[in-house]
Amino acid sequence: MNRWDNALDNALQAAARGFAVFPLSRNKVPAIQSPHDKGHRCTGLAQCGTFGHGVGDASNDPDTIRAGFDQAPHAAGYGIACGAGTLPLIGLDLDRKNGLDGCASLNQLATQHSFTVPRTVTVCTPSGGFHLWFTGPTGAHISNSVGRLGPGIDVRGTRGYLVGPGSRGKTGEYTIHPGATDPTVHPIPGRLLQLLAPPRTEPRQAPRYSPNPGQNGHVLDGLVRVVTTSTEGSRNDRLFWAAAKAWAHVRDGHLAASDVEPALISAAVGTGLGETEARRTVASAQKGAGA
Repeated sequence: MNRWDNALDNALQAAARGFAVFPLSRNKVPAIQSPHDKGHRCTGLAQCGTFGHGVGDASNDPDTIRAGFDQAPHAAGYGIACGAGTLPLIGLDLDRKNGLDGCASLNQLATQHSFTVPRTVTVCTPSGGFHLWFTGPTGAHISNSVGRLGPGIDVRGTRGYLVGPGSRGKTGEYTIHPGATDPTVHPIPGRLLQLLAPPRTEPRQAPRYSPNPGQNGHVLDGLVRVVTTSTEGSRNDRLFWAAAKAWAHVRDGHLAASDVEPALISAAVGTGLGETEARRTVASAQKGAGA
């Protein structure tokens, strides 16, 4: 079975279990280019009736899925939408590479905060890491993040997605963990959920606010919005622009460097941009800004 047939077949199987899916390329990014010009505000297939919105195209309707794959002849996998439905899917991406061990970080959190990680659906990634699937409470809004929860732990929540098992990327195939005999997606432990969505607190550092008293709002929040409202075809350019502005503020002492990188990368990943590409773009902007 070729990559495309394999991806479609696995996507339909996932949809039959109630998951909303859409086609991905070998690079783990949406396989259909956006039909819109830069700056559009369309959020998905349901709004305009046209494919090309990444996770906004996700559906569990077989006819819609087949129509999407028909427009993605180079699809090699599929994404599963997170943060939607009555029991929104929440994914933990545990990396085990580049000196990071997300599994160890999660176990440390479980010990520190007294919760047990259930034996939920687990997908093995080609790089040696794991995707853990959980359900969240109805209406939960979980932000996508990279490394905020702990070293090597990325979170996939609202407007995020997980690479579905059976997908084939450049480095290998995503597979269900061989020890996972129970297909149940377990609810996320309550204490872990609290860590994913901590209560809002006032920022400790005044410099994180705009240095221009004539502007309202939060500098970094505004730059993050530039990224989160970007669409395929403009995501990388807008990320670079926002990162360059953010690093300039870091250089001038108006933003904390430790806040900039995870916030922008998380926002970019949430729009469907690959994490490696996002990190490279943010680093390139940092170098250019001399921060």
